[in-house]
Amino acid sequence: MSRLTIRQPDDWHLHLRDGNMLTAVLPHTSETFARAIVMPNLVPPVVTAADASAYRERIMAALPDGHNFTPLMTLYLTEDTDTEDLTTAFSSGLVSAVKLYPAGATTNSQSGVRDIEKIIPVLERMAELGMPLLVHGEVTDHDVDIFDREAVFIDRVLDPIRQRIPGLKVVMEHITTKEGVAYAEAGDDTLAATITTHHLIINRNHILVGGIKPDFYCLPVAKREEHRLALRKAAVSGNPRFFLGTDSAPHTEANKICACGCAGIFTAINTMSCLAHVFAEEGALNKLEAFTSLNGPAFYGMAPNDNTIDLVKSNAPISFPRQIWSEDGPVTVFDPGFELFWKVEKSR
Repeated sequence: MSRLTIRQPDDWHLHLRDGNMLTAVLPHTSETFARAIVMPNLVPPVVTAADASAYRERIMAALPDGHNFTPLMTLYLTEDTDTEDLTTAFSSGLVSAVKLYPAGATTNSQSGVRDIEKIIPVLERMAELGMPLLVHGEVTDHDVDIFDREAVFIDRVLDPIRQRIPGLKVVMEHITTKEGVAYAEAGDDTLAATITTHHLIINRNHILVGGIKPDFYCLPVAKREEHRLALRKAAVSGNPRFFLGTDSAPHTEANKICACGCAGIFTAINTMSCLAHVFAEEGALNKLEAFTSLNGPAFYGMAPNDNTIDLVKSNAPISFPRQIWSEDGPVTVFDPGFELFWKVEKSR
């Protein structure tokens, strides 16, 4: 197969940042993706309907002419989240979901949740509304190894919440383990999981073998090879509980390559080329549309996009820039470690 036509994809977990960085990275998503769930972990975070409305306006102002893109806004859950404000934001269509960051789990998560009991009333209201909860699924306990944080989160936090509030819609964001895959597979239609591009390609050896590679450092951190293989199997399965959330997370090179480098990998520019390669390797190109374009909208109660894109396999490798430029500094583009031959074309 040298040409594949699919519904235009969506990204169900994306970091656009703000200011100069927003202007630099947005076109690389909006050129290919029709919609994206936009993460709210700005400084300060997006915690109210007013915050979400203002952020959405900044995104739309930065959108290049001719790009037809819809940002799907989220609220940052805190222990002080106003239930009525949240209800208004969701009922009006302004906000599509709420994001739970355990405090200290990842970039700009300092305002996140420390005591789950304090957010139970908000979660109960969300269940009534049918509003999805997006979880960064890691505990932050110092006695839990960083490679075990996802599995422990499922046991200690996520499963108890779902048992207590059975109608709550939950997306396990950027799962990285075979335990995450198994839990999503065993769930009902209120549970789904996103999988990133980079976690289908790298394992922890890519970060640590032969010297530390900061450009591959992300949170949740990449795990053992057995977990990467479980993620690939889930992604190409066609199971509607799994869909794409790139977690494309740009940082300047200065903030990545330093004594305490930031977590995040910028994949927006080459995600579809990488995914076509992965799915072709797995003999599952016929399942790529479900993963990128159908399963996510179905879970969120939205129609698939009407437009299509073509993925065309070229005879020669496609080149992507090593970095893109923002006025804040250069941002390194994800290098999958193999040549890419699939390129995106807008369908005629």
